[in-house]
Amino acid sequence: MAVFLQGELTATCEDYKLVENMNKLTSLKYMEMKDISINISRNLKDLNQKYAGLQPYLDQINQIEEQVTALEQAAYKLDTYSKKLEAKFKKLEKR
Repeated sequence: MAVFLQGELTATCEDYKLVENMNKLTSLKYMEMKDISINISRNLKDLNQKYAGLQPYLDQINQIEEQVTALEQAAYKLDTYSKKLEAKFKKLEKR
């Protein structure tokens, strides 16, 4: 009976040691994940600051794009008008 109890206690003790080792490893893994999270957070903050620094330039690019679009439309209208004017001139020239 004593041998049986000794075996049970030894097995239980080994189980607790295993759980303790698993807890230590889990704790280390969580610390690594915490460090990674801190680095990600820091990098995200840096990226947001860089993006904020670029924002005025991005706004200028958008404004230039709008102006180019308006200029293209004006050029198209001018081209259409000049073609009509040329056609009228040729018509008058034939008289």
